[in-house]
Amino acid sequence: MRYSKVFIESFGYELAPNVVTTIELEEKLAPFYASVGFGPGQLEILTGIKERRYWDEDHILADHAAIAGQRALDEANITGDQIGALVYCGVGQDGFEPATSCSVADQLNIGENAHIYDVKSACLGMVTGMVQVANEIELGNIKAGLVVSCETARQIVDSTIDEINTRKSVEFYKETIATMTGGSGAVAVLLTNGTLGNPDNRKHALKGGVVKNAIEHYRLCHWGFEQKGMPTDSKVIMRTQAQEVLENGLVLAKKTFDEFKKQFNLPPDKPDKFIGHQVGAAHHQRFYQVLNQDIQKDFATFPFLGNVGSVSLPLTAAIADERGFLQEDDFVAFIGVGSGLNCYILGVEW
Repeated sequence: MRYSKVFIESFGYELAPNVVTTIELEEKLAPFYASVGFGPGQLEILTGIKERRYWDEDHILADHAAIAGQRALDEANITGDQIGALVYCGVGQDGFEPATSCSVADQLNIGENAHIYDVKSACLGMVTGMVQVANEIELGNIKAGLVVSCETARQIVDSTIDEINTRKSVEFYKETIATMTGGSGAVAVLLTNGTLGNPDNRKHALKGGVVKNAIEHYRLCHWGFEQKGMPTDSKVIMRTQAQEVLENGLVLAKKTFDEFKKQFNLPPDKPDKFIGHQVGAAHHQRFYQVLNQDIQKDFATFPFLGNVGSVSLPLTAAIADERGFLQEDDFVAFIGVGSGLNCYILGVEW
């Protein structure tokens, strides 16, 4: 993938209002901890996550995605009728039908000729949506596209804690550690061909990227019905073989990164910065060891936001930009591995 006329115009995001500490989760896990002799603090040691955020119990994903989208539009001084495509990319959706993007688009007054659809690619949904919109812009089909997502973690974390306390099994706990990292938030990325919006806005050139998959590992992470398929009566569960996901994901990331460096003819000191999908401490450390890159080039949000699924990478980019971590002329790698397994790396000239 190579682009010559695609720009990240702006970001928008909304943080969920309820801060939930890892200590609070461990208090809920007290029956399990007592049964197996675990002491407090081990969950934070395992994940590196001090806190995450939850939406209120009654909320609608599309509403939060629309708030994030409006903030991105306002930042760029672009109106909804100038958007040629709106793509919703969350793991979570407000239902099977209609597409959650329809509600978001309606709230943002997107024009009647725009493409409105949902994309699903686990934690890489937003990156996948960005690629699809970038392709449309590069082809000249549209001038601007808005990519949005909202993720929620309260329901699956709480139900998994109930399962852990009921089963009181260390082996089962290992399968659900990844679930305990979940957080909530909403984000939007506005892409344009550079001809719209506020001319004083600093535009970030999306230069292209590389994608690779290792789909033979699709069984390693499952969030869905307990029974296979679409059963009429089955609870929703999440199970992750975390170590296998990590090890196979690292192999895939290294292969993708090597191809990325080759395609973009990068010297040894590039990229200047990394914005990665946020998972947890062990993943964070191993990731940059395997890539043979300085971890100081990375901006981390997982300690205080957790793993916010598809929202994590672009939300981290937005916060990193706000805090001055990303500097003008930096060559930035957006990098992530998602369940499936899929890996994307995008190159952005900041």
